Amino acid sequence: MEYQFFKRDISWLSFNYRVLLEADDDSLPLYERINFISIYSSNLEEFYKIRVADHKAIATGKKTEDDESVQSAIELVDEINREVNRQLEDRIRIYETKIIPALRKHHIIFYQSRQVEDFHQEFVNSFFREEIFPYLAPVPVTKDRVISFLRDNRLYLAVRLYRKDVSDVKPEYFVMKLPYSKVPRFIELPKKGKDYYLMFIEDIIKANLPAIFPGYRVDSSYCIKISRDADILIDDATNSNEIIEQLKTKVKKRKTGAVCRFVYDRAMPADFLDFLVDAYQIDRNELVPGDKHLNLEDLRHLPSPNPNLNLKPAQKPQPMKLNCLNERESVFDYVAQRDLLLHYPYHSFEHFIHFLYEAVHEPMVKEIMVTQYRVAENSAVINTLIAAAQNGKKVTVFVELKARFDEENNLATAAMMEKAGIRIIYSIPKLKVHAKVALILRKDLAGHKLTSYAYISTGNFNEKTATLYADCGLFTSNAVIVNDLYNLFRTLQGKGKVPFFHRLLVAGFNLIPELNRLIDREIVLSKTGKGGRIILKMNALQDPAMIIRLYEASEAGVEIDLIVRGICCLIPGQAYSRHIRVTRIVDTFLEHARVWYFGNGGKPQLFLGSPDWMRRNLYRRIEAMVPVLDPSLRQELTDMLEIQLADKRKACFVDVQQHNCWKSTHPQKEKIRSQYTFYEYLKQKNSNSTAKLNNKG
Repeated sequence: MEYQFFKRDISWLSFNYRVLLEADDDSLPLYERINFISIYSSNLEEFYKIRVADHKAIATGKKTEDDESVQSAIELVDEINREVNRQLEDRIRIYETKIIPALRKHHIIFYQSRQVEDFHQEFVNSFFREEIFPYLAPVPVTKDRVISFLRDNRLYLAVRLYRKDVSDVKPEYFVMKLPYSKVPRFIELPKKGKDYYLMFIEDIIKANLPAIFPGYRVDSSYCIKISRDADILIDDATNSNEIIEQLKTKVKKRKTGAVCRFVYDRAMPADFLDFLVDAYQIDRNELVPGDKHLNLEDLRHLPSPNPNLNLKPAQKPQPMKLNCLNERESVFDYVAQRDLLLHYPYHSFEHFIHFLYEAVHEPMVKEIMVTQYRVAENSAVINTLIAAAQNGKKVTVFVELKARFDEENNLATAAMMEKAGIRIIYSIPKLKVHAKVALILRKDLAGHKLTSYAYISTGNFNEKTATLYADCGLFTSNAVIVNDLYNLFRTLQGKGKVPFFHRLLVAGFNLIPELNRLIDREIVLSKTGKGGRIILKMNALQDPAMIIRLYEASEAGVEIDLIVRGICCLIPGQAYSRHIRVTRIVDTFLEHARVWYFGNGGKPQLFLGSPDWMRRNLYRRIEAMVPVLDPSLRQELTDMLEIQLADKRKACFVDVQQHNCWKSTHPQKEKIRSQYTFYEYLKQKNSNSTAKLNNKG
C-alpha cells in the first residue's frame, strides 16, 4: 500500500484558517477576536514572503529543488491562491457582518469608507490638511516611465484622474505611499453622544483627493501593496564571520526582494488593474485580490475608545509564582533536591530570571552556558548574563544568527554581550541551533565539581513570548543530563570527539534512532495484546519518514493521538491511519510546547524539548529533548495532554479534507477549555504545595 501525505503548505493554510475562526467566536471579547484577524493577516503575509516566494522561484527556474518540479510549483501556487481567495470570503464575512456590527453595538462606529456623518466632515478635512497632507508625495505613473519603487508590505493608494481643462481626455495615474509611519493608521474622531468614532487614514485621504489634485477630476482610487521575497539564503559559508557578513548584506536587501504577491482592492476595475500590472511589470501569477482595506495585521493597533468595553477575558490566566519557590527563595536549593517543571505563561518567567540571577551571585558558580534563538528587546535574560560576566563568571552564549526576521536583533545583542565580556559562539555553517538549553556549572574553591544545573525548554529565553506562548521548561540537577548538556555545548564550540548522549536526545546524533526504538516498542506491545499508546504534541509534523513510522504503528493497532497546532502532513481516516487522531488547538495563547508520550506498557516515558517533526528540525538543526524522570512531573505532563485531548471548546479534529472539525456541536457550551482548565489545575497544585509546606511548619 502506498502511503499518502498532505501538502505542507495547504496544511498550513488549514491551520491559519483555524486562527481566523477565532474571530468568528462570539463568546470571545471583541478586541481579542479583532486581534485574531490581525494574526491571521500577519501569518499570511509571512507565508507569502517565505513559502510562496520559494515556490515562485522554482516555478520561474530561478531555483531548483530535488522534490519539486517547475510544473508542480506552478500548480501548487495556483492551489494556494485559490484557497487564500476562498478564505478571504470568510474573512470579509466575519469582519463586515460580525466585527463591525459588534463594535457598533458597543458604541464604536468604525467608518468603512470615505463617507462620514455631516458633523465629522469639518474634522476630517482639517485633520487631513494639518496632519496628513504634509507627508503625501503623489508620484505619476505611466506605462513608459515608472519612477516610484513599491516598498515591501507598504500600503499605497493608486489614483486615476482626468484633467478638467483638456478636451482629449485620457486618464492619468498616480500612486501615493500612505504615511502612517508618521500618522496612525486608525484615526479617532470626535465623540457624538454615547458614540465613539474611528476611521482608516486611507479613507480620510480618499475623502480629500480633490485637494491633492486641483485641476483634476478624480475618477477612482484603490489600495495596493507588494509582498517581496524575504527569505535569506546563506551560501556555503565556512565560518561564522562569513555568515555574519552575508547576513548584514542580505538583510538590507530583504526589502527589495523579488515580488511574490501584488495585492489589490478586488473592486478595482479590470482596465485600472491592467494598467498597474503593465506599468510595474507584474506577473499575473502574482496577483492576489484583497479587500477594500489591506494590511489588516494593523488591527492589533486598533484603538479602544470606549472605556466601558471589556477587552480581556474575565478569567484570563495570569502568570503565577510557585509557592514552593517563594518559601525556599532559592531555585538552586529546590532543584538540587528534585526536578522542577514550569509551564509558561501560567507560571511566571521570573523564576527562570531568578535562576540566572542566583548564578550571578553564587560564589561556587564558575560557568554559565546558554543558547539564544530569538532574543527579546531590552532582555532581562541578556542583562543578567552580562551581570554574570561582569561578576567574574565565565559566560558562553551560542547565538543563532539565522533565526528568520530576528537576524539583526540577534547580531546587535551578540555584539553587546561580546563587548561585556561574554564569549559568543555564532551560527554553525549549514546548521541552525534551535535547542533551548541552559547550563550552570559549579565548583568549590579546590576545583571539585559540585551540584550543577541544566534547563531544557520548549520555548525561547524570551520574556515577551513567555507571556504569549504556551511552553514548558525543565530544571534538573541530574548528573547524567548535566553531563550530556555539557557535551552538547562542547560540540557547539567545536571541541572534543563525536559526543555520546546517555539521556538527552539530540538531533543529528541519537534522536532518530531513539524515536524509532520507542515506536517499535509500542508496536510490539500492541501486537502482543498489551496495548500500544503514543501521544505527540508539537507545532508541526511534516517529515515523511517519521509519518510512515506512525502509519506503521497505526497498522499494528497502536492508539495514537497527535496534538499538532500547525502543519500536519499525516492524513487521518485512511486504512493505514485508522488508529490516529489529529487534534488542533487555537486559543488565547499560542500552543508552542513539544511533548512526547510513549505508553511503555503502563510505565510511560515522556520527553520535552525543542524539535518538531519537520525534516529541517530532525536532520538540519541542533535540537534537544530531555526525558522527564520525576514520576510526579511525568503525571503532570500526562494530565496536561489528557486535558488538551478532552478540550471540546477550542480543540478541533483535522479530517481527511483538512477541515477544522469542532469536537462538539455546541463548542461554546463545553466546560473543558484546555488552556484555562490546565491553568486551574496548576493553581490547585500550587495551593496544595502551600498546604504541605504549612503542615511541615
